[in-house]
Amino acid sequence: MKKYIPGETKEQRKARKNLNKQSKNTVIESPQPTVTIPNQTANQNIAFVIGNGTSRNPINLQSLKPFGKIYGCNALYRDFIPDYLIAVDTKMVLELNKAGIQHQVETWTNPNRAYAEMHGFNFFQPSKGWSSGPTALWHASENTNYDTIYILGFDYEGTGQTVNNVYADTQNYKASTEKATYYGNWLKQTVVTCQNNPKKRYIRVVGDSFFTPPDLKKLDNISNMYVRDFKKSFNI
Repeated sequence: MKKYIPGETKEQRKARKNLNKQSKNTVIESPQPTVTIPNQTANQNIAFVIGNGTSRNPINLQSLKPFGKIYGCNALYRDFIPDYLIAVDTKMVLELNKAGIQHQVETWTNPNRAYAEMHGFNFFQPSKGWSSGPTALWHASENTNYDTIYILGFDYEGTGQTVNNVYADTQNYKASTEKATYYGNWLKQTVVTCQNNPKKRYIRVVGDSFFTPPDLKKLDNISNMYVRDFKKSFNI
């Protein structure tokens, strides 16, 4: 239906119609709680630390190889061989030894009498005493010159109230129907690592629906990035 405004000239009416037409063709995007990262290239000082939360499922880890060193945890070796593998749970280390993975990739753990005589492992001295994921993050942070460290699969909360792990229902892991382990220790260890490395930039890659513990929000050098934006950033 045409709209007429008393006293409006022909030129004014034409300008109003053009403005309305432009407005209808304009798409307004909702702001996203993420970070803006330029496309990455090889040989930059970055690393990737891979946890086993299910948010990392859409990411092809092999495609990250050209961009930086990859630090993984526990059963990751079953699907993908990182540059460094960290495991601190005794049962998990025994599994690694049975597979002989420590002879294929640099593998780190804490000293333990159960596997003191096993060959090929690297031992933290002194024992770190942390969980595998935060230990991998600490290892990447303390022993390298990386400027930016991307953190994948550090979901903290479970899937609803149940276990959130890529390897749930497999050997040495809880069933997917079990109650999720409280994330308190993982969080404290992650916070300590970030606080001890204030000049490093930590980018946590998250799914469309994610949880950020309040203590992480207090840190200036860690932020969240959606999986979809992460993939675009690296063109993978």
